[in-house]
Amino acid sequence: MAMARATSGPAYPERFYAAASYVGLDGSDSSAKNVSSKFSKDTALLFYALYQQATVGPCNTPKPSAWRPVEQSKWRSWQELGTMPSTEAMRLFVKILEEDDPGWYSRASNDIPDPVVDVQINRTKDEAVIENGNSFGETKTISTENGQLAETQDKDVVSEESNTVSVYNQWTAPQTSGQPPKARYEHGAAVIQDKMYIYGGNHNGRYLGDLHVLDLKNWTWSRVETKVATESEETSTPTLLAPCAGHSLIPWDNNLLSIGGHTKDPSESIQVKVFDTHTSTWSMLKTYGKPPVSRGGQSVTIVGKTLVIFGGQDAKRSLLNDLHILDLETMTWDEIDAVGVSPSPRSDHAAAVHAERYLLIFGGGSHATCFDDLHVLDLQTMEWSRPAQQGDAPTTRAGHAGVTIGENWFIVGGGDNKSGASESVVLNMSTLAWSVVASVQGRVPLASEGLSLVVSSYSGEDVLVAFGGYNGRYNNEIHLLKPSHKSTLQTKNLEAPLPGSLSAVNNATTRDIESEVEVSQEGRVREIVMDNVNAGSKVEGNNERIITTLKSEKEELEVSLNKEKMQTLQLRQELAEAESRNTELYKELQSVRGQLAAEQSRCFKLEVDVAELRQKLQTLETLQKELELLQRQKAASEQAAINAKRQSSGGVWGCFPLMGFS
Repeated sequence: MAMARATSGPAYPERFYAAASYVGLDGSDSSAKNVSSKFSKDTALLFYALYQQATVGPCNTPKPSAWRPVEQSKWRSWQELGTMPSTEAMRLFVKILEEDDPGWYSRASNDIPDPVVDVQINRTKDEAVIENGNSFGETKTISTENGQLAETQDKDVVSEESNTVSVYNQWTAPQTSGQPPKARYEHGAAVIQDKMYIYGGNHNGRYLGDLHVLDLKNWTWSRVETKVATESEETSTPTLLAPCAGHSLIPWDNNLLSIGGHTKDPSESIQVKVFDTHTSTWSMLKTYGKPPVSRGGQSVTIVGKTLVIFGGQDAKRSLLNDLHILDLETMTWDEIDAVGVSPSPRSDHAAAVHAERYLLIFGGGSHATCFDDLHVLDLQTMEWSRPAQQGDAPTTRAGHAGVTIGENWFIVGGGDNKSGASESVVLNMSTLAWSVVASVQGRVPLASEGLSLVVSSYSGEDVLVAFGGYNGRYNNEIHLLKPSHKSTLQTKNLEAPLPGSLSAVNNATTRDIESEVEVSQEGRVREIVMDNVNAGSKVEGNNERIITTLKSEKEELEVSLNKEKMQTLQLRQELAEAESRNTELYKELQSVRGQLAAEQSRCFKLEVDVAELRQKLQTLETLQKELELLQRQKAASEQAAINAKRQSSGGVWGCFPLMGFS
């Protein structure tokens, strides 16, 4: 579910009071009744409680009597908010209204015309485009209405087929044909065989279940007439597929996987739907194990033959930060207990995988705030970390979209609680260095929340394709951005050390480095040619200047290549030294292990000797006790013999006195 609306409306608290006025709350009893008539009972009670918390503060009024059940319900809802700050109550009030009625602000301010804005991308009209120390001509910015992008540049421009102009590192709007999808946000998008599929989403608070496809070769929209597979062979009842928003759409072979999402009647556990692009058939994917709880706004990342699901928001509006994996071979769910400090509960964040090992989580939102933090999960050790970053980190945002091209992660759109994110940024996932690719101004779809972003191939080059979003109004426009070689290779020249958590994947070989330099050289030369060739209009002297420039650039690239080779040689030497140290340490380890084994054997023998001594000691103590017993018996026997002798002697002489007296 959406966290941050990228609108051009007022800031807080004016936005809250506008929302309260739209709902019909002004503090009177009659206004509370009006709210009850517009919304469900639970939502109306929540609106009342949040309004009181924002305008009055925590509930300190006595509990109403039992014969006033309505007042008791209102009091209880207010009381449950506890000591929630006023600003948080305001933001939560607006968020719940936008979830139930996304178009409220448009209707509340429909008498205010949309302004005409000047859309500028990164540079002003009179500035030259400077990249890597070289000038690439000036940018011409055209004022447009409704944020339509129409921008040209004297250089770094390539003429192409039906859409005549394409520029590097700038957003452009291609001409499309056919019937486009209804404007929406929180939809799913995926590319299969040069076709971009758009499924579901949210429009005016209604969940959508339609499927559209854009042919990326001829830029033609069409709607896909789908059918639903039956539940089993014995029954003809089709599986019920509810419209949804906030789901994830993942390409899998020639199929589309739709994971999770918010629905009108949510299920207990997350559902996985499968769309067969050949038969145009939807079906439910049967999974095993314990599935995650139903949710929307989660991130789903494909890693090898598994899906990694993180976070989101469940049907009870509780934010999540749990981690689950679905094995696409066995279709079995597994919940992961990772170590380290995990990201805080959130939804509408972005996720990407690097080197099939590291899962990156960026941004997202909670009920009252948005994030700009970056978290990394090592999928081998299942340990979370927050590595140091380079460059200027992006602004806080939620509802943004991201795609990867090689080791570069492009982030577009999103917003916070005040405005949309105007900067399209890229993160080099090896160096963790941020940089800005393009920037827009005004209320344009690219500064929207809930838009989609995919990567496709266009005239042999990678291109980003953005669609839809919500920024105070719903959008269904297509925008393209073609990243240049300069922008994608620029971060590789940084001399700062790599963060420790990711350095293991950055030990480049000589072949890797040389291939990168060759690609850079080839792409650089191609761009210079495109920058300077204008067939039929250049004189011979200009051609000589081009050749001179090319030679100069070639010399510079050769110098750079030599530097790279020197660095490669140095890296090889360091690697050899490290391997030598590793060998020595391994030998030392083996020696220590041998000594440890000998000590363990010696300890075992000592333990055996100690046990034998203890047994002998116990035997000695037993013999000692027997000896003492025998000594006592002997003493008793001797004493008895002495007593018997005395008695015997006294009986003989004692008879004479008796005889005398008689």
